[in-house]
Amino acid sequence: MKILDEIRLLFKTNRESYRRFYAILGFLPSDIKYYQLALQHKSIRQKDDEDHIYNNERMEFLGDAVIDTVVAAILYDHFPTDREGLLTSTRSKIVQRETLDKLAVYLGLDKLVMYRSSRKDQFSHINGNALEAFVGAIFLDKGFKYCDFFIRQRMVGPYINLDEIATKVVNFKSKLIEWSQRRQMELSFELIEQKVDKKGNSTFSSSVQVEGISIGSGIGHSKKESQQRAAQDALHKIKGDAELLQRFVDNRNVRLETSN
Repeated sequence: MKILDEIRLLFKTNRESYRRFYAILGFLPSDIKYYQLALQHKSIRQKDDEDHIYNNERMEFLGDAVIDTVVAAILYDHFPTDREGLLTSTRSKIVQRETLDKLAVYLGLDKLVMYRSSRKDQFSHINGNALEAFVGAIFLDKGFKYCDFFIRQRMVGPYINLDEIATKVVNFKSKLIEWSQRRQMELSFELIEQKVDKKGNSTFSSSVQVEGISIGSGIGHSKKESQQRAAQDALHKIKGDAELLQRFVDNRNVRLETSN
């Protein structure tokens, strides 16, 4: 630990907590309250002085946007000659919930997340969500420069092989189907267009709907490829969009009432 940080720690009333966060962050927090809130799951249902419930969901929203931005910059630098498609698909693999869950465990955040339940596995992606909130806490506490350092040096750099993950095949369609089945949502894929380009190559355009709402589209050289890209687009849009999720629920309830 830097000598200056050691001196600063002497004046902190909660030294052990600051040391714990320093070990994860690589720098000393200015206000530890941000990081404590980032690790507080909504199941805690704690209230402030004005009787407002507070948890890490708002920080999660903020951290998600920051991670997307920094990871995009990392990939832009690492793959200087590759097309947008590879950059986009690689970023999706890094910021997907499963990857963030693993990174949170590598960093030790899973041991610090606060929740109210006898079983942690009742909550979906609680560790990855906490990691996003943790990055949101860094942004509020120290600014974007420190977020960039943390994501590059502590989060992505030590644990993710960019060249390897870029070539990893992810079945986005299966992931979307699994997501919809878990929530009992009606899912459908539709072939919008099939045409032949000037070189004689066939191209397919597909869309995907959840509860009758079109949420993703994709183009590929096969029907399967176009559906994969449509599913990838849909998963990206669904992520963290509470309003869109509520629309799905409302449409599903109407469908179930009509069928009865």
